Amino acid sequence: MSRFAIAALLLPLVASAATAEPFRADVWADNWFEMRIDGTKVVEDSVPITTERSFNAETFEFDADRPFVIGVVAKDFKSDDTGLEYIRTRRQHMGDGGLIVQIEDRTGEKSIVSSADWQCLTIHTAPLDKSCAAEADPIPGEGACGFAVADVPAGWDRPGFDASDWPRARVYTAAEVDPKGGYDGIAWDPKAQLIWGGDLEQSNTVLCRIAIQ
Repeated sequence: MSRFAIAALLLPLVASAATAEPFRADVWADNWFEMRIDGTKVVEDSVPITTERSFNAETFEFDADRPFVIGVVAKDFKSDDTGLEYIRTRRQHMGDGGLIVQIEDRTGEKSIVSSADWQCLTIHTAPLDKSCAAEADPIPGEGACGFAVADVPAGWDRPGFDASDWPRARVYTAAEVDPKGGYDGIAWDPKAQLIWGGDLEQSNTVLCRIAIQ
């Protein structure tokens, strides 16, 4: 291949890199998250979900070409598929989740924020009956402790994916989520809202996405 042909191949890549827009993001999750842009991971929560009370906020930067898709995998901690925490102790209970995102563009405006405009699909729901939390010996899939697991849709975090049947994110108040661990250290834009799946306690793993034009 001639040097001119090689240059022709490299030119679109250089042009793309030169036009990519810089962004700065703040994300808080209960308990863990991973953010992707057009299917590529840009950050993972630095505190493992197995850490007790692993509430955490992350601030990071990334570059992207508009339009692009933001995909967030968010998980609330659970001891097993019952969806409960601290099983067979006096602290046994259903945990609750929560996610908030704000992204600042090159002008300094927080132009992207979590809200009901996002879509969140729950792929792990448990327990299906909340009375499971009172069971002395909760067993996944038995009695009140049933659970539901859905497959991760292929390409859900990429452009072109048809999310028309995905539910809108449900918005929760700070009083409902009771955010801790890094949340108060960030000046959140008033438009940024706490979101999650359909139920703070039963929705254990959610896939949240939004297409940015």
